[in-house]
Amino acid sequence: METIFDQPLIESRRTRAIRASVEGADFLMTLAAEELAGRLAVVERRFERAAVLHGATPAVAQALAATGKVGAIERVELPGTATGPGAGADQIASLETVPFAPATMNLVVSPLALHLTNDTPGAFIQIRRALAPDGLFLAAIPGAGTLQELREVLLQAESEITGGASPRVIPFADVRDIGGLLQRAGFALPVTDVETYTVRYASLFSLMKDIRAMGMTNPLATRSRIPVSKRFFLRAAELYAERFSDPDGRIRASFSVIYASGWAPHESQQKPLKPGSARMSLADALNPSHPRPETRK
Repeated sequence: METIFDQPLIESRRTRAIRASVEGADFLMTLAAEELAGRLAVVERRFERAAVLHGATPAVAQALAATGKVGAIERVELPGTATGPGAGADQIASLETVPFAPATMNLVVSPLALHLTNDTPGAFIQIRRALAPDGLFLAAIPGAGTLQELREVLLQAESEITGGASPRVIPFADVRDIGGLLQRAGFALPVTDVETYTVRYASLFSLMKDIRAMGMTNPLATRSRIPVSKRFFLRAAELYAERFSDPDGRIRASFSVIYASGWAPHESQQKPLKPGSARMSLADALNPSHPRPETRK
């Protein structure tokens, strides 16, 4: 298995972010929690045993509980993050591990964590195995397009200054990739769709401060260890303002979140529709009146 992400570094940065608890920096997790809970709320059944995998804070568990659709909810967290504000993890496990016996869970929810796994197909398979027949898997996964503006200007700035460039924003999966992983893991009735949130900042430096507060700074195993200069960041900020600013001078940052669902197979389930026969997205089907305004910060 190829090591793409430095897992100890991910843990330390998430731990630091949770302990610092910068007000407002959890906006993406809050959006994901609301969206996941909204999708669960319209499912006409109850899930007696549920798990939230690496939600970092109680936000997702609380949102799920508020739907009235779940019984017991178990939180699984990384070792360091389980000691921060709002701790109360029921189990400790790495991002690569789903610590449940086969066919013991009725609902598994993964909010904004699967994109950091080295063996993502294996994680999907573990989740599928943990679900009892007719159990539901819901996930929010940062996808292609996330921080694309930042990726572009960092590459350009480094290329101009050093003549080369190293990866500074992680790769994100395409929605089709996630759909393929659901099918490969054996989920029935797999569905994926994408929500893109546009967040505005005063400058690149405000954006990078938020990224740090989220624990989302570069965890690539192949990241450059060479310190970058002040000139590099100033040039990147200049490029960002030139290419991705609004008339009022504030810059835009994109966060694309793939929402995915799949069921552990059961004989009672309906047959999937033929490809191309769907007439609306999952988000529209589950939440036809749910507003999706531009997120601004």
